[in-house]
Amino acid sequence: MKNKILFFNNLTRKKEIFKSLNKNLVSMYTCGPTVYWYAHIGNLRTYIFEDILKRVLLYNGFKVKHVMNITDVGHLISDADTGEDKIERAAKKEQKSAFEIARFYEKEFKKDLKLLNIIKPDIFVRATQTIKEQIGFIKLLEKKGFTYIIEDGVYFDTSKLKTYGRLWPKKMKILPGKRVEMVPGKKNPTDFALWKFSPIGVKRQMEWNCPWKRPSTNKKTKGFPGWHTECVVMSKKFLGIPFDIHCGGIDHILIHHTNEIAQAEAAFGKILANFWLHCEFLAVGGKKMAKSEGNIFTLSNLIEKGFDPLAFRYLSLTSHYRSKMDFTFESLKASQNALNNIRNFILDLRENKIKEKLSREEKKEINYFKEKFLVSINNDLNTPEALALMWQIIKDNNLKLKQKEILLLDFDRVFGLRLNKLEKEKIPKNILDLIKKREILRKKRAWELADKIRKEIENLGYKLEDTVEGSKVKKIS
Repeated sequence: MKNKILFFNNLTRKKEIFKSLNKNLVSMYTCGPTVYWYAHIGNLRTYIFEDILKRVLLYNGFKVKHVMNITDVGHLISDADTGEDKIERAAKKEQKSAFEIARFYEKEFKKDLKLLNIIKPDIFVRATQTIKEQIGFIKLLEKKGFTYIIEDGVYFDTSKLKTYGRLWPKKMKILPGKRVEMVPGKKNPTDFALWKFSPIGVKRQMEWNCPWKRPSTNKKTKGFPGWHTECVVMSKKFLGIPFDIHCGGIDHILIHHTNEIAQAEAAFGKILANFWLHCEFLAVGGKKMAKSEGNIFTLSNLIEKGFDPLAFRYLSLTSHYRSKMDFTFESLKASQNALNNIRNFILDLRENKIKEKLSREEKKEINYFKEKFLVSINNDLNTPEALALMWQIIKDNNLKLKQKEILLLDFDRVFGLRLNKLEKEKIPKNILDLIKKREILRKKRAWELADKIRKEIENLGYKLEDTVEGSKVKKIS
């Protein structure tokens, strides 16, 4: 029997006990990157949250079929269905083809996932791989009476769907005027493009033949799919409808995910997914991330400043995914230090636990702490509480070292900090030579000279600890 797992479902706006459609398999779709630039750390926080979610499901004994899209066409600059395609604009700026841009930044994104120890989705699917299916889906919506055509494309008529806006706050009757501008001919402010026609006289790099005609010419024209349509088609293709869990950033709730749900209901009379989970925004120094503020950071930026990518993963674990997280370099440094301390602790455990055997009672203690951990992570992914438990175990003088190692490595199945792959760092020869020299001086009781060498070793970034077994050396965090 599976353990009880609670998730906050934005579809119902409350915590619910999770039940999968299939007893042992969870179907999960996560909105992937629009590959026109590097993913920034705000984006990456969401992907870490989704990875924790997946790991929690695996920890609970489920298998997970995870699909992530790659948006390589159709994501316009404005949510109001206006402006350039983000990838086409990047192609002009970098003087490359749109396909070169998309493939390059897709590759960089996958590198970031690996650096952050995020488990790779079972299926990556590009929007450009499903153009035929998207056209077929729009034709189905057309047949059911949910579309209309204007000069710049095919639109979804939201007034035809009584349940439109399922994810909106209860008091919200119509989407706020933040959609900037109304496309000429659009019937309702909330209507959205299913297919955009290429502008007259403009040759786009990414465009396809379609069955619809532009009203002013009454001729078939080329175009490209709408962003919201792509995700419905890709998720249904690989997971069916409904599937279990749909995830993304909190910015997807009001428009992107609302429009996905609307299309699925209109076409199939079913909700697209049963659970909708969203990660909150990440701010930088109390301010929203924005190029105008000069505070957008990528993972590469953090690495260039000397930080381990997993330090950012650890930092993300310290905040609940539904809470706003404020990034500062001070908090990242604290996370780096905490991570280094955990690693050193694990390495010390491996050296000292060799002959320890556990009694039945001590094994029961392990199960007790595992249960506590499970309660935390199964309560809507409460990683801050689970991290606190880990530190409690590290500091517990009544637990054996072997108990601690078993628990920490077990918890790391969810945390994903690669604690099971730690290797003792090789100490440089010059440091080892200084340690030998110091030992000789200590035997001669030349304490003052020995202390000078200790300081020299510390200045080189290493810390000495004198024990009954001899001197031990560690790299300073």
